[in-house]
Amino acid sequence: MTTCSNLIVRFAEPTDYSALFKLIQGLAEYEKLSHAVTGDALALKEHLFGSHKYIEAILAESTNQAVGFALFFHNYSTFLTKPGIYLEDLFVLPEYRRQGIGKALISKVAQIAVERDCGRLEWSVLDWNEPAKEFYRSMGASILDDWRICRVTEDALTQLGTVK
Repeated sequence: MTTCSNLIVRFAEPTDYSALFKLIQGLAEYEKLSHAVTGDALALKEHLFGSHKYIEAILAESTNQAVGFALFFHNYSTFLTKPGIYLEDLFVLPEYRRQGIGKALISKVAQIAVERDCGRLEWSVLDWNEPAKEFYRSMGASILDDWRICRVTEDALTQLGTVK
């Protein structure tokens, strides 16, 4: 594996929202989920930098170009009685893979978790994405086979939220 010698890994800034949204679209394309991207760059900017910050993001830059990102937020473990970090997305443009950028991004998020005294760092991986699973295992991650994600969206969420 080669490393990207001019790599900069940093927190996203308000002017980065458009580049970050393009990377999100690239991730959706890679995961064959482009149809699921219904949000927009301005909503992303508001959630990153507005009065209530829901998410944080780290950008990887090479030669002043955004080439990857990690987007995350805090969660909480009642068993540990500690905050945690949930890594929502990790993505590196295909032409920049295998240069240590993904590892640099996830290592930065892990560093943030340690600095914030978090009890764990968690994320999900698609079951078909063997390269990602191998990559995560190589960094010491466990893939939990006995847990499943539950999700309620759109009409079902509205209906559940208006239960009488």
